[in-house]
Amino acid sequence: MVEIWGETAEGYEPVREAFARNFADYGELGAAFALYVRGRKTVDLWGGDARPEVGGRPAPAVAWTADTAQLLRSVTKGLTAASALLLAQRGQLDLDAPVAAYWPEFKAAGKERVPVRWLLSHRAGLPALDVPLRVEDVLAWEPAVAAIAAQAPAWEPGSAHGYHPYTFGWLVGEVVRRVSGRSVGHYFAEEIARPLGLDLWIGLPADAAPRVGRLVDLPAPAAAQAGPSGLRLRPKQSVVDAYQDPASLTARAFAVVRPALDLNDPAAQAAEIPGANGIGTARSVARFYAALIGVADRHGGRPGEVLPALFESRTLAEAAGPASDGPDRVLIVNSRFGHGFFRHGPTSPMSSPAAFGHPGRGGSLGFADPELGIGFGYVTNGMQPGVTGDIRSRNLIAAVRSCLA
Repeated sequence: MVEIWGETAEGYEPVREAFARNFADYGELGAAFALYVRGRKTVDLWGGDARPEVGGRPAPAVAWTADTAQLLRSVTKGLTAASALLLAQRGQLDLDAPVAAYWPEFKAAGKERVPVRWLLSHRAGLPALDVPLRVEDVLAWEPAVAAIAAQAPAWEPGSAHGYHPYTFGWLVGEVVRRVSGRSVGHYFAEEIARPLGLDLWIGLPADAAPRVGRLVDLPAPAAAQAGPSGLRLRPKQSVVDAYQDPASLTARAFAVVRPALDLNDPAAQAAEIPGANGIGTARSVARFYAALIGVADRHGGRPGEVLPALFESRTLAEAAGPASDGPDRVLIVNSRFGHGFFRHGPTSPMSSPAAFGHPGRGGSLGFADPELGIGFGYVTNGMQPGVTGDIRSRNLIAAVRSCLA
């Protein structure tokens, strides 16, 4: 039995029970979960092994602690999107302006009229590259963005949408860099994370490296077969075929870097890979999303010590409002996006239709729900199959909903 640590406000005991059940029944190895409700931190839990063995190599157990940080995978995209939207809110970035107005090299291959908002809504047609990037290209940044600028779109931009698993981060991140004069990691740190007191990074500082857990790949647990989550147990054959065909747009989009990045590598963690390598605590993910929509405790501090909403109403409408909805050319299922964020839907379930946020491949999830007033942060090191969430996060969502009913 894994011991669960942390705090649970009165009335939220079912959330603690669901978190513990993920370890007992659903294959969880190490994880943390935090919840803010209308500016108040109501749940802050952690447990398990922060650094489990990889590839069968034995490793001593390292207990997950209150300060353990974890790789977020595509939860990072929400941090990157917020940076761009904050620039727009401040009048420094026009979402309807051509990307090439800020990044002249981007106009190559017929992309001169692509607006910035199509980068955020996965409509630019650039999820894959004709020539995959090398790891050293990714760590250096400039070769990656140069390759994307030169790439011809896979479809007529704006005519359809498809999830950009890796390229989203470089597309949006380079616009942030050109507009602000700072890398997206530095901009996020200085304009969002530091003012909010977040342990949340795009590009890990050296002094935080000892806190980071280790990702491991896991099969889906057998118990999920009986879970009440509504999770599709077997993907459609068309989805399976797309992932298994190396020539498909789906497979190519997820294989933009070859050989694949090892996100447990300290060099990959220290680099800025703004679609995939964010690192942070569940507490900070939840506080980040709480701050987008309303108030959040400053540094988890005293009652009444709060911050105003980071996003104004018009910015919130850009983040959460419909921008892309329907067949996804990469995921091969229907998907819904605002500008930079998944919206609640069958393939990205959150707490209500008003919710917006971002899952991370393997299980982690962060989102805000303006209707219910919540900031939700779940991080895990057990990478179960799936891109848009799994039964563990859905169990937590169901428990939160039961507490708010």
